Amino acid sequence: MKYLLTSLIALLLACSSYPKKSNLERKIGTTSTISNPYFSDMAKDYVYKAKINFGTKSFGGIFAVKKLGEGHHRVVFTTEMGNKLFDFSFIKNEFKINFILDEMNKKILINLLKRDFHVLTNENPEILNHYDKPGDTIFLETRKENKTYFYLMADQQLHRILETRGGEEKSDYIFTQIEDNHAREINIRHNNIKLTIDLKAI
Repeated sequence: MKYLLTSLIALLLACSSYPKKSNLERKIGTTSTISNPYFSDMAKDYVYKAKINFGTKSFGGIFAVKKLGEGHHRVVFTTEMGNKLFDFSFIKNEFKINFILDEMNKKILINLLKRDFHVLTNENPEILNHYDKPGDTIFLETRKENKTYFYLMADQQLHRILETRGGEEKSDYIFTQIEDNHAREINIRHNNIKLTIDLKAI
């Protein structure tokens, strides 16, 4: 009986929502919008020195993002000598692999990169709920492909995106050194998956 009660309590805690576990207060009737500006300017070439670690593999080089039109971004990762590691196109809800190095051509890695770079370049996701937390941070809830994301805003600026599942944080996208709508440093971390991405603007 004791084991059954312990199991039920663990299950209830696992199923509790992220807002409840994080003591977020939902704002009823609040209309909010998100503007993710970090790859939104068609006049800019966003170029970073990058390091991607996946499992036991490590890839370093130059990471570039170019906005080519509404909902259209090109994402390219090369070695410092200019050899392509991957080249992806995001056109609204479509994803195209223009090129990928054989060593990186793993389904699980491609799916993770697709999701991560879509999160980075998605400019105006639809808001489902607005939450406040003691302090100055606003949590704006969105969903994409059955995944829940919270966009954390402070001083009217996006500084973090969290993917959550079952009340737990699964992926973390952190934007720092922000100048004129340009995040000069971006770090992506996945819990329970050996994938990290670190970008530093050149």
